[in-house]
Order: sequence, then structure tokens, then C-alpha cells
Amino acid sequence: MNDQSRYVSEGLRYPKFQRHFSEFIGIGDNGHLWVEGCDVVDLAAAHGTPLYVISEGQLRHNYRRFRDAFASRHAESVEILFANKSNNALAVRHILNQEGAGGDAFGLQEMYLALLTGTDAKKLVLNGSNKEPAEIEMAVLNGVCINIDAMEELDLIGETAGRLKREVDVGIRAKLELKPLENRFGAELHGPGSLAVQARNHKWGMPFSQTVELVKRIEKMPHLHLVELSYHLSRMDNDADDFAVMAREMVQWAALIRDATGWSLRYLDLGGGWTFGRPEKCGPDGADDESTPPFEDYAEAVCGAVRDECEARGLALPGLKIEPGRSISGNCGIAIGSVGTLKEWPEYGKRWVNVDLSTNHIPAAAAHWYFHILSANKAEAAPEQIADIVGPLCTIDLLGEAREIPKLVRGDLIALIDTGAYSESRAANFNAQLRPATVLVSGAEAEVTTERERLSDVAGRFRAPARLLAESFAAQ
Repeated sequence: MNDQSRYVSEGLRYPKFQRHFSEFIGIGDNGHLWVEGCDVVDLAAAHGTPLYVISEGQLRHNYRRFRDAFASRHAESVEILFANKSNNALAVRHILNQEGAGGDAFGLQEMYLALLTGTDAKKLVLNGSNKEPAEIEMAVLNGVCINIDAMEELDLIGETAGRLKREVDVGIRAKLELKPLENRFGAELHGPGSLAVQARNHKWGMPFSQTVELVKRIEKMPHLHLVELSYHLSRMDNDADDFAVMAREMVQWAALIRDATGWSLRYLDLGGGWTFGRPEKCGPDGADDESTPPFEDYAEAVCGAVRDECEARGLALPGLKIEPGRSISGNCGIAIGSVGTLKEWPEYGKRWVNVDLSTNHIPAAAAHWYFHILSANKAEAAPEQIADIVGPLCTIDLLGEAREIPKLVRGDLIALIDTGAYSESRAANFNAQLRPATVLVSGAEAEVTTERERLSDVAGRFRAPARLLAESFAAQ
């Protein structure tokens, strides 16, 4: 992923660093961490901490590399539907719109944000296990494809389309059995068990018999057009062959549905779960290292599986829709925190470095998701100690356990890399903590794209009933 010799895209200005963490983030000649042409120390001074920083160049680079990896290996159309949930900032969505990306939306709000930025509605899909009438109406009015996740959704979509007199593209989210993955194990993101067991236990999708019934019903309904089968393997492991297993089973389903109903598949929506690795490690428990397949290997395995299975089953090659999130936005971002209290317990060999960044801001850190941590202002300094990096919350608030770091003092800066996904979009207010600002870096220019929260933003949602006010202040 961070090997610049493998993929360079025209129109992007690739910086040169002493050490690269990704194409656009690395250690500069002054020993500081840089994002494109901006010194992270200067960004922290200008905008305060905690702070999110996003590299526009890295975002564009990642999208193009992912798109090209699949498009060059698949003879039919390939649509990249960015998973908006990974980073739903308006600026990110604008950039991806400019690149030609579609989007995966969960719920009315994500769909609204995508439409607000001008995302092509024909390149959006609405997913979700409990779709409400309002979001279905928004999808129908705007021409968004709806991936059906429950039998009862069909009647609601049909009624809405009829009432609004609109034609609607729909897909079906499959509940694959994935028996070849029965003894394959990875991150327990959906509970314990193998990849197959977790896939069967999670809430999404419809089993084969219900899918066939659904296809037959859709064919009899005016206004509805069934265009795709959808599945999301999720980030349970990073083996390209496991994604190929998923793709093969989807094609097998399509052939069986054709035999039972006569329906012809137009698109396979292969969902997300694609990842990236780095020598410093990232991902669940640091599982994603330099051995993690690059985008090109995923594309080779999956596109080959689809092609071979379609040929064996007598199916025309469908177009592909793919819903990457973290793989595109993850390493575009860093999070910066300022060092505060330093504590140690020599008898037990323990040290703690307290920072103003927290698991409110990096929620995945609390779920054993590994983020590489370094000092932004001492990025090339040799490690001198082992310490836990912790935030200020009234929880363990562990950002990184037993990390090798240089000698730090109050006011130094730490940075977590690969925080461009599922950080800002999942940030919380526990302990009434304020959510950080975000700056978008393009070359030497840095612009605020999310304002830092104020105390009034947090307190403004609360209300005290009049009777409580009267009782509280009665004696005054």
C-alpha cells in the first residue's frame, strides 16, 4: 500500500520524505511528521489539539489505485461505492465525487449527506437491516438503488414507488453460507466462531429460499427492477482467497436463481471488508502487516473467481459494485494529541503518557484495533522507553499499550496514523468531551473541514423541565 514504486497516478504531486508511512504522510527533513507539504507541528499550533488531519492526495491516490486494480482485471463495468460510514465528512464526499466514486449509504442521514454533496444518485446504494419509510421514500425520489434486507421491505418499496410514480432499482442482500470458510478464523467482529459462523450469525441478508421467493415477487411488481445481488464479508480477515470464496458463492447463487426464476444478474455488489497493511502494523490486534495483500491481489483473486464461475455456470459476466471504506480512507488520516501528565511506577516497570486525545476520538482503539503511534515533533528520535499511551476519560482509555517511544515531556505531540476511517464518523462525547476539529491538507494548504465542538454544542441538546427549574431555584 505504501510502496510508491507500485502505483503512481497522474495529476498528483507525490512528496519525498525521509520515511514514508504512506504516499503522502511521512517524516520530513526536520524530523517532524508531515502530511503532504504541511508540518504536523505547525498544524497543531495553528488549530489546537486533539486534531484530525486528512490528506487529500492520499484519498485520491487510494481511490484511483483501488478502482484501477479492479477495472483492469474485469471485462465489464466496475463501480466503486465508497462506504460513507467510514468517513462521512462533506469534504471527503466532494473529493470522491470529483473522482467519480459512488457511495454505500446506511440510513437516511448518510444518504442525505451524500446527496447534499451532489453524489450521483444512480451510483448510490441504500443498505441497512431496518429501513424506515422516510429513508425508502428519499431513495425512491432520488433514484437510489435499494438493497432489500427483509421480506417486509418489498411491500414498503412497492407502495412508495407506486404512490410517487417512480421506477426503482433494487437488489437483494444475500445470506451466504460460506461453507468453505467453516474452518477459517479471523477477527471476531460479529461474535465468536469461524468466518462462516460469524457470517451466519450476523443480522444482515436473506437465505437462498427467501431470496428466490423475493425474486419471483419482484418480477410481478410494477416500478421495481431487480438489478443486483449484494453481500458484505466484513473485515474479519485479510486473505484474498476468502474474498474469492464469497464471490464464487454469489455467482453460484445467481445461476441457481436464474434456473429457478429466469432472472438474469446485471451486477454483483461485493460489499466491503477490503483492507491494507503496513510494516508498522494496523488493523485488529495489528494483523495487517506488510504481508497483507495489496489491492491488486484482491482484484486478481476476486475478478478471476467471478470470471471462472460465470463461465462454468453459463452466466454472462456481470458488472461489479464494490464498497470499500477503510481501505480508501483509513491511511489518509492521522490524529494528533498533546502530551500532558507523565507517570511511572518503577517497581512494576510501568509508565503512562497521558494525552488529550481519547478513545472518544479513536473508538476502534478501545476494541483492540492497532494504530501506529509516534511523536509528531520527535518522529525520527530513537525509542528510549516503553509506555502506555492513555487518554483523559474515566475509563482505561488505552490508545496504545506498551509502545516504544522516545523520551517525552509535557507539550510534546503524539500522532496515531491510519485514523482516517471510523474515527471522526464514530467520535463520541463521553465525559462531555468535545469532538476535535478536522483539517484537510492539499499540498502546503490546510483548511478546516470540521469545526471543533464547543461546550455549547454539547450542552445545547439538554433541557431541564420547568418544574425542575422552579424547584431548584425556589429557595433563592
